[in-house]
Amino acid sequence: MSSDLLNTIGTALQTVVAVFGALLVAFWIALVIWTFRDMRVRTRDILATLLASLLVLLFGPVGLGLYLLLRPRDTLAERYERMLEEEALLRDMEEQPVCSSCQHKIQPDWMLCPHCTAQLRRPCASCGRLLDMSWQICPYCAQVPTVAPMQTLPASPAADDGRWAKPTAIPAQAPR
Repeated sequence: MSSDLLNTIGTALQTVVAVFGALLVAFWIALVIWTFRDMRVRTRDILATLLASLLVLLFGPVGLGLYLLLRPRDTLAERYERMLEEEALLRDMEEQPVCSSCQHKIQPDWMLCPHCTAQLRRPCASCGRLLDMSWQICPYCAQVPTVAPMQTLPASPAADDGRWAKPTAIPAQAPR
């Protein structure tokens, strides 16, 4: 009876070791596959992908730990999105119009530059929409603009036509 019991225990132990070994091999292979897929998402370099997979294949969980320390931080998709965001920001910065006279940033609907008072746009005589000074025809109503350019604001109060208050002289007091 004791030999039958030992055979049964031995068979059960072999089965447990075989199942545990099979699970360990499956886990090891899963680590290699995960590393291969993760590295393919992070780089286009096939040699780096194969070396990372080989590292995990040879060293198992220790190789996976080394891979996690050395792998590229961003995926290709994250790098692509960041590049698109940077390009959009650069485009926004480049598309910001500036005054042709003083080079300050201006808004697209301003008629005059608030910094140097240069005329930036003029209204169309037909439709009233703002036209760029260099346009020969209104793109909105297809009419040739006939309105005269606007006058710029005076550069100083002295050149004004009376809208600015002129300082008055304070009479000097006689000494006592």
